[in-house]
Amino acid sequence: MSATVHVSSVRSLYKRILVLHRFLPIDLRALGDQYVKDEFRRHKQAQPEEVKKFMREWKNYRDTLQAQVLESAGRQLSQVKYGANLPVEKLKDFQDEQISQLYELMLESTKPNRQFDIQEDNK
Repeated sequence: MSATVHVSSVRSLYKRILVLHRFLPIDLRALGDQYVKDEFRRHKQAQPEEVKKFMREWKNYRDTLQAQVLESAGRQLSQVKYGANLPVEKLKDFQDEQISQLYELMLESTKPNRQFDIQEDNK
């Protein structure tokens, strides 16, 4: 794949994920947007084999979130559940740093008083 096509593919995936995040509750959107931005930035100089895994997993995330957004159309946000269970087999492939990062993300996304207390402007 040429560098131009690859950059375009990465940028398209990144933008699509941020668009899908607009359908999340505002606090989860803020958390998700920051996480996505950090991860894509962190992997700018990744090795080709790591890039393949990175893109595959983010495409899976995009597809899952897109299906959940479409499924949730017309329902109240409080009734909608986003996310998916992570199989143990996938966890075995994670590095210690990734497990720690995933744990922190889980804690932040499930606490009753989230770090991001953002009010949406209803103007």
